Amino acid sequence: MNKADIVDVLEEIAVLLELKGENPFKIRAYQNGARILETLEDDLDVLIEEKRLGDIKGMGDALVTKIETLHATGDLEFYSKLKASVPSGLLEMLDIPGLGGKKIKKLYDELGVEDIEGLKSAAEDGRIAGLKGFGKKTAENVLSGIQNREAYAARHHWWSVREVVETILGGLKSLEEVHQAEAAGSYRRYKETVGDLDFIVGSNSPEPIMDWFTNQEEVVEVTAKGETKSSVRLEGGLQADLRVVPPDQYAFALHHFTGSKEHNVLMRQRALARGLSLSEWGLSRKAEAGSQKSESRKEEPDAVELSAPSPPSIRTEHDLFEALDLQFIPPEFREGLDEIQAGEQEGDAFPEPLTMSDLKGVFHNHTTASDGRNSLEEMVQAAQDRGWDYLGIADHSKASFQANGLDEDRLRKQIQQIRELNASGQFSCHVFAGNEVDILADGSLDFDNDLLEALDYVVASVHSSFSLSEVDQTKRIIKAIEHPQVTMLGHLTGRLLLRREAYAVDINAIVDAAAANNTVIELNANPYRLDMDWRHWKRAAEKGVLCAINPDAHSTDGFDYTEAGVYIARKGWLTRDHILNCRPLDAVKTYFSA
Repeated sequence: MNKADIVDVLEEIAVLLELKGENPFKIRAYQNGARILETLEDDLDVLIEEKRLGDIKGMGDALVTKIETLHATGDLEFYSKLKASVPSGLLEMLDIPGLGGKKIKKLYDELGVEDIEGLKSAAEDGRIAGLKGFGKKTAENVLSGIQNREAYAARHHWWSVREVVETILGGLKSLEEVHQAEAAGSYRRYKETVGDLDFIVGSNSPEPIMDWFTNQEEVVEVTAKGETKSSVRLEGGLQADLRVVPPDQYAFALHHFTGSKEHNVLMRQRALARGLSLSEWGLSRKAEAGSQKSESRKEEPDAVELSAPSPPSIRTEHDLFEALDLQFIPPEFREGLDEIQAGEQEGDAFPEPLTMSDLKGVFHNHTTASDGRNSLEEMVQAAQDRGWDYLGIADHSKASFQANGLDEDRLRKQIQQIRELNASGQFSCHVFAGNEVDILADGSLDFDNDLLEALDYVVASVHSSFSLSEVDQTKRIIKAIEHPQVTMLGHLTGRLLLRREAYAVDINAIVDAAAANNTVIELNANPYRLDMDWRHWKRAAEKGVLCAINPDAHSTDGFDYTEAGVYIARKGWLTRDHILNCRPLDAVKTYFSA
C-alpha cells in the first residue's frame, strides 16, 4: 500500500475510534500520524527499509508497526475488526455535511440514532434541536444534508463514470454487428454530473448486441431487455440504457438522445418552420392535414403525421444540421441557450475545440508543505513529464489550519526553495511561487502586503464563513479582488458537486469586479468542483476576464483533473485566447510581473 492510501486508512481509523468513543489521546495519535505521513518529504519506502520511521517525532511504536504492516501487505486486522464493530448506519451518517465522529457518537448515545432514517426523524421531531451542543440550526442543516444526499444519489460525477463509458463503448464497437456506436445524453454534452448512461448503436442485428450488453461482467441487474432497448444496473447503482436502431436512423437517434430537451425543442420548432417534422426516427415532410392540425393545436412536432421516409442523404449529425440550414453544433453546446443563433451564422460560429495540448502549465497546486501528498520536486517532475513548461505552487495559507496552511516563515522558506530549484537547472519546467491565500470573513487576506509582493502570483480563495448572506459574501470577495496583489480568484462559489451547494454569492457582480480589476478567475478543474460554473464563462469572456484552468492538484495524479477543466472550458465557449495558461512561459512571466 502506498503512502496516500495509508494516510486514508489512518484518518478513517481516527473517525471510527471517535464513533466508538475511544480515548481522545488515542484518536489524536492516528490523526497526527496521518498528518505526519501526508507531509512527509522523505521517501516512505526508504524510511521503512532503514527502520527510521520510528525516529520521527509523533510516531510511536504501535503506529509504526501498523504503517509498516499496511505498507507491506495492504491489510490490517486491527482496522478490519474496528470497521466491522461500528454499525454501518453510523458510517453512512458521515456523508451528512457537518456531522463528524464526535457528533454522531453523541446522537447515537443520547438519542439512539443509528442510521439516516433515525437521523431524519430526530431532526424533524425536534430532538436534535433540543440536544446540548446542537440546536435548531444544526437540525435544519441535517435535514438539508439528508435531502441533498437523496437528490444526489440519482446522479454521478462525469469524471467518475468516464472509464465505465469508455469500456462499454469500446466493447460495443468491437462487435461485428455494430455499424456505429456512441455514448449520448448528458455525458456526451460534458455536463458536470450525469444520471443514466445512454448508448446509441446503429445495426441491423440487435439481438446479439443486446445479449452482450446485458451479460457484461459489471452488470448486477437487468431491469429491462427488449428487441431494441435494454437497461441494466451496474456496480455502484449506475443505470445504463442501450438503444439499437437501423443505421439509416442512427444520426436522428444520436441527436435526440444526446439532448438536451431544450435543444431538441428548438430543433423541432426549426424543422416545423421549414415544413418538416423531426423526431428520433427521422426528418420528414409533413402531411398537409397533419401540419394544419399541429399549427392549430400548438402541439409538439413529434405529434405530426409523417408523409415520407427520412431523406436518404442524411447519414450523420452534420447532415441533419445542414438540412435545417445550420452549422454543425458540437454536443457540448446543445443546452437550448445560444447555439441555434450561433449555428445560423456564417464562418466560425463555435470556438475551435480546446485540447489538453493547448495548456502550457497550471497554477493552483499543493505539495506536502500543506495538505498535498507529493513533494515539490515530485510535483515538478510530474509536470515536466507531461510536457508542461511551467508549474505554479499554491499551498494553503495559515488560516486553513485544517490543511496545514503555511505561516509566514514557512512560506518565505518555500519561496526561497522554489527560487533555488529554478536556479539549479534540475528541471526544464519553470516553477512559479504562489500561494492560495485565504479570504478572511471581512475580505482581508491572510498575509500582509510585503509577503504577498514576494510571490509570483496569489490565488485568493474562500475556505470559511460559507453562511454569510449573498450581499456580505459578494462584498467580501470583491474586496479581495480589488487587492492589488491578488492575481486570481480560486473556486468562486465553494461548491462540492453532489455534496455541498454553492454559498450565496452574486456571480455577475464578481465577474464585473474581476473585469474591472484585471483579476483572473479560476476554472477549478477538480471534477468535484468545476467552479466557476460553465454557464457564466461566456459572459465573463465577453467582459474580458481571463480564465486559468487549474486542477487544484493535491498529488501528481491530481494533474489528470485538468482534462475535466478543458471540457468545461469548451462548454463555456472559451478559446485559447481566453485562457492564461494557454500562453507560453515568457508571456506568463510578463503577465505576473505587470
